[in-house]
Amino acid sequence: MTPEQPTRDVATLLEALPYIREFHGRTIVIKYGGAAMEDPALCEEFARDVVLLKYVGLNPIIVHGGGPEITGYMERLD
Repeated sequence: MTPEQPTRDVATLLEALPYIREFHGRTIVIKYGGAAMEDPALCEEFARDVVLLKYVGLNPIIVHGGGPEITGYMERLD
């Protein structure tokens, strides 16, 4: 950990706090695949992020792939 890391972590949490409050207790779907699965460092970061989401009260569900179908559905939701 670098000396700057705690400051970045606090800034990230402060930025995320409104979203944590808004989505607390809700189920969220996360599409995971492609390059994110191939890079070991990204895999570890992804796992940490999922644990953090659960820890702050969200219910993450991970789906693999789905590419165009999931992307199209997400665009229709906006």
